[in-house]
Amino acid sequence: MPSLIDLRRRIRAVKNTQQITKAMKMVAASKLRRAQDRILSARPYAVQMQRVLRSVAARVDPSIHPLLTSRELRPDSKTLVIVVTADKGLCGSFNTNVIKAGAHYVLDSANPCTLGLVGRKGRDFFGRRGFEVLFDQIGIFQKLRYEDARVIARDSIDAFVSGKVDRVVLIYNEFKSVISQKVVVDQLLPVARADVDSASAPAAGDQIDYLYEPSPQGIFDELLPRYVEAQVYRALLESNAAFFAAQMTAMDTATKNSADMIGSLTLYMNKVRQAAITREIIEVVSGAEAL
Repeated sequence: MPSLIDLRRRIRAVKNTQQITKAMKMVAASKLRRAQDRILSARPYAVQMQRVLRSVAARVDPSIHPLLTSRELRPDSKTLVIVVTADKGLCGSFNTNVIKAGAHYVLDSANPCTLGLVGRKGRDFFGRRGFEVLFDQIGIFQKLRYEDARVIARDSIDAFVSGKVDRVVLIYNEFKSVISQKVVVDQLLPVARADVDSASAPAAGDQIDYLYEPSPQGIFDELLPRYVEAQVYRALLESNAAFFAAQMTAMDTATKNSADMIGSLTLYMNKVRQAAITREIIEVVSGAEAL
């Protein structure tokens, strides 16, 4: 049976931990509000840009631009898998879920894969296990900027255009709500084309035709790199907001659990103290009767 002083020390340690988790929850909540505002502002632009470009790309010859050209995947064709994790932990299963999805994709793929790692947790996990890494970016979530997405997009485009990889896939946590994050596996390159021949497509008379000025080549040269940058930036913003939501939820749960632990330890300490007092009373009474 632990002594009273040991129980008091343990209760004091749990209270100190509770103060830390409560403070981290409040910090995550304040950062979540800003991150949530940023992704809610950027998401409509990225979604609409994706819809329009896929629709336009479906009506032109794919050979007009290298980012539109789908290559036949051979046994030696490589896929670049960009895995977006956080730089920090204490966020529940946030990092575990996206790392597990990335590892399963690489191991289950019929083609060899190389990795682009964003975030310290993903870099540490895959780096220690000998996976092939093309590039990594860490520390960008301290102050997330559009230039960070531009660097990642440029590295991905260069690898795709040069033929080092034949496909680029993006894996990240999508922010759904404060208590819900969804792991998304999205093809970044080549740019997916809308299926205008499917049954869900509009009738031929309702299809939109486009006039290009100055030319389709010039328009795609300008828009497609920006499209890739916008999709990468959206993934970073989604992951950033999802991280703070997961951290806030995890710290809230830890604070509640520490309160339950403090209650249990306090009750146990009172029982131990009561038993000690009862034992001392019995000893006094027994000594008095012996006299």
